[in-house]
Amino acid sequence: EIAKREKAALAAIRSAFGTEEDEFGATMFVSHHLEEIEAGYWQKHLGTDKPEPVRVLDILSLRSHWGDDDDDGIDVFDFTLPGEVTDYVI
Repeated sequence: EIAKREKAALAAIRSAFGTEEDEFGATMFVSHHLEEIEAGYWQKHLGTDKPEPVRVLDILSLRSHWGDDDDDGIDVFDFTLPGEVTDYVI
């Protein structure tokens, strides 16, 4: 069940990415990290020094998740970039 919800959460992030509603969500997360992280990181994880912004979503990793025990599900997922490159989450 967790894997199913994680997949749905990633799909929702991808769907909202680049929209006006997501201006301060994943869109800002990606643009900030593309500006701040060195080219070597992107080369290692995506095979290019300057990836297209949407490609950054391909390497998001689950940092944590939680939810309402009584609701039989996980409600919140925190995704971030792999490695210890940032403390920010989506």
